[in-house]
Amino acid sequence: MVGNWQSMLDALRAWLLRRGRRREDADDLVQEAWLRYAVYQRDKPVESPGAFLARTVQNLAISADRARSVRGEEVDVADVSLLDPAADLEATVLSRERLARLEVCLSRLDDKSRAILLDVRLGGMSFSEAAEVHQLSVSGVEKNIARSTAQIARWMEGWRQ
Repeated sequence: MVGNWQSMLDALRAWLLRRGRRREDADDLVQEAWLRYAVYQRDKPVESPGAFLARTVQNLAISADRARSVRGEEVDVADVSLLDPAADLEATVLSRERLARLEVCLSRLDDKSRAILLDVRLGGMSFSEAAEVHQLSVSGVEKNIARSTAQIARWMEGWRQ
């Protein structure tokens, strides 16, 4: 029975990944759905656990999308820090301004391009993993990253050196 559960959860995770979710987000949504199932089935029998989990994952994904559209895409600045701790105050301020400009540039990319760029450049995903998650060829991922990088470089051009 454990194998059936695992394959069901893997299928839900794969479904989320095909729809552009990051691996961590997909894992979180599947785990949340599983917890909701476990709590629900304590009080009421669940005739079709697979359908229950699939619907719960879908609803959680929709809720997450709605929340993201309200508060915007989150990028943890601590993870993207470009600051040199030994730099003087002027260099620190300038680095923060560049980082703020980079955040604006990232927000100007379309959702799929931004997700691919962040998955590969910050998330450590390989091109082949990103291709699978975003349903593109490896060449498509490479071209997307090149195009996004060039676009960001143009938008950053002329920004204080």
